Amino acid sequence: HEGLGKAIEIVSDGRGPDPVFRRNVGLIYGLGNLIENACHFASSRVEVDARWDDENITVDITDYGPGFAPDLMARLGDPYLTSRARALGGRGAESAGLGLGIFIAKTLLERTGAQITFDNATPDGHAVVRIGWPRQAVEAEGLLPSALAALAAHAAALVEQLEPLQEIGPDFIRLRGRCDGLRSLAVRFQGAAAEGQVRWVDLTAHQARLVESPLDIGGALTLQREAVPRAWIFTSATLGDDAPLSWFSEPAGLDDARKLRVDSPFDYAANACLYVPPRFAAPADAHHAESVGRAAAHCAAALRGRTFVLTTTLRAMRGAAEALQAELGKLGASLEVLVQGSLPKRAMLERFVRGGCVLVGSQSFWEGIDVPGDALQCVLIDKLPFPPPNDPLVEARVKRLQAQGRDAFNDCFVAEAAVSLKQGAGRLIRTVSDRGLLVICDSRLHTARYGERLVDALPPMRRLRDGSQALDWLRELALSHAD
Repeated sequence: HEGLGKAIEIVSDGRGPDPVFRRNVGLIYGLGNLIENACHFASSRVEVDARWDDENITVDITDYGPGFAPDLMARLGDPYLTSRARALGGRGAESAGLGLGIFIAKTLLERTGAQITFDNATPDGHAVVRIGWPRQAVEAEGLLPSALAALAAHAAALVEQLEPLQEIGPDFIRLRGRCDGLRSLAVRFQGAAAEGQVRWVDLTAHQARLVESPLDIGGALTLQREAVPRAWIFTSATLGDDAPLSWFSEPAGLDDARKLRVDSPFDYAANACLYVPPRFAAPADAHHAESVGRAAAHCAAALRGRTFVLTTTLRAMRGAAEALQAELGKLGASLEVLVQGSLPKRAMLERFVRGGCVLVGSQSFWEGIDVPGDALQCVLIDKLPFPPPNDPLVEARVKRLQAQGRDAFNDCFVAEAAVSLKQGAGRLIRTVSDRGLLVICDSRLHTARYGERLVDALPPMRRLRDGSQALDWLRELALSHAD
């Protein structure tokens, strides 16, 4: 609460060179407070402070006890992180200062038994830090329940004070309802989550959200089906990669449903090619995003734009975009690089369709994007989209599968990756006349035992074996352009 208060104070005070810079400094302060609270449970005292001027953010870390500070300081030598970042237009603050704050918070929180994930994103591209429900804080100190109890008491007092004002107008009725809803939620979160429910905390630069979610929707959907007897039809291009469509039907409680798989009317073998570079930086390699950007530049130069680069994380998105821009300069290709978050989503797509562009985006561009015709003819995917293992919801599902004696990796991680990969690949061919190239920059499709399963989940595109074939196909597509 104090950390978020500091963040709000800094942002609202208007200090710092620009709003993006202020937002990230505020989040660092918030994370700093989170770090100090985490250290309380780890029996170590670390203070974090941030200060800034027109060009720099400086993050100071002071250790006042034993614990893990030496190990932390050694790990801060990571070349991707720096405690002093130039903030040009806020970009330096976002990529370095914010990354440092999250890196430190992750290191310290892991020592307390909590989990933290980064690189989730809201639809507008803003970062979300997801923290596992802090059970240790609840059990050891009771801090969270006491804070929630105070919130519930204040909300209840507001409900009582608003009661005599209900007749004044509908706004007071709605306000009382909101206060009563807040009181109810605060009371609910003081207790343990019900069986089959998972909790976590989402932090953004402006708010904290306590989230409770069911492990699946099967129970709720079954109640609805039983309450309203009728035919239910679920249809999508991505309901699973196996015959029973278990990715969707199992969590939805639809094991007894009749299933129908209909082949696509698109002639993928004639109109689409798949290329998986056999010699490429490993997904965990520090230079992987840079390699993706360079590969994308050569594809886009051959095609004169008309290219999407889809990444699995925001960090990879930024790294790929920077490398792409630099490589295009070396190739002498005057193409505009559009990066998620630089413009509103609709404006980015409208600019992309006009031509001469490469679009680099993360999760929000993997699905729900429709660019038919020859405006988009190449899609590059940086790596296999496995769900983050320390995401609280994924972690709970894995534990349930393991308790059932099942292979959690195949039934959760590979199944999720198969559906997400198919969604990303689906951006390429949108009509019967579309043609294009799909590039997946992850050699695990060649080497891992699950690689063939993931390839089989994709549309039946013609496989290309080397980069020269891929560039030849793109040049052939480029010759067909009216311009």
